[in-house]
Amino acid sequence: MEFDITALRSLATVLAFLAFIGIFWWTYSSRNKQSFDDAANIPFREHPQHSVNNEAVSTSQRGNHND
Repeated sequence: MEFDITALRSLATVLAFLAFIGIFWWTYSSRNKQSFDDAANIPFREHPQHSVNNEAVSTSQRGNHND
């Protein structure tokens, strides 16, 4: 069997497809559902608000230049 560029491309295509199927299977497996659900809810978690003292920021830091 001669190994030319076409065989290399075919092998790369098959490997990419297998990787896609593996990632798809890993993503939708019920074993990972809880961790993915937790990760999906990260933006909705409540965090304490950090107060920013605007008076402590000088006008040059805020971009108000009166040159």
